[in-house]
Amino acid sequence: MNRILCTLISLLFAVTTAAQSTPLKTGSIAPEITLPRMDGSMFALSSLKGRLVLIDFWATWCAPCVKEQPQLKALYEKFAPEVKEGKFEIIGVSLDKDKSTWKKTVDRLKINWVQVSDLKFWRSPVAKDYGIEELPFNVLVDEQNKIIAINLHEKELENLIQRRLGATREQPRSIKAATLNNSKHE
Repeated sequence: MNRILCTLISLLFAVTTAAQSTPLKTGSIAPEITLPRMDGSMFALSSLKGRLVLIDFWATWCAPCVKEQPQLKALYEKFAPEVKEGKFEIIGVSLDKDKSTWKKTVDRLKINWVQVSDLKFWRSPVAKDYGIEELPFNVLVDEQNKIIAINLHEKELENLIQRRLGATREQPRSIKAATLNNSKHE
């Protein structure tokens, strides 16, 4: 009986460890993120299904993360029309421990997109779900919550977002153009 119990416990540990260390892959569904916003209200990534979403993992104690925020702000402002139309969003997931420092930094940098954190530092279940080992780290998720890019930055990230949003923006025009062309040939 003890031998069976030990085998079951070992098997359970192996499965749990393997599940935690599964790396993210493009094409896979993004793990759900359910975390509190600064005001305490809950946020769920699934609430943004239908939008292109950039998930930015960062922390106030991470100098490269803080340095990257103005670039993200410029990106957010560039795609402001798509944000207003519900086509694009950025979510900041902080791995901070101190809410006061986190809030002061967000205010100082004038970050105006959704910010969430459980204030559990590296022990955050979301950090484990996404396999985060270093910061800054980001994931771009498509309208069906599929991962389309991992850890892109600067121009490469901006270009991919532009292509994705441009494709969704052009689609209605293409359909309309095809309809007009077909009616001319009838």
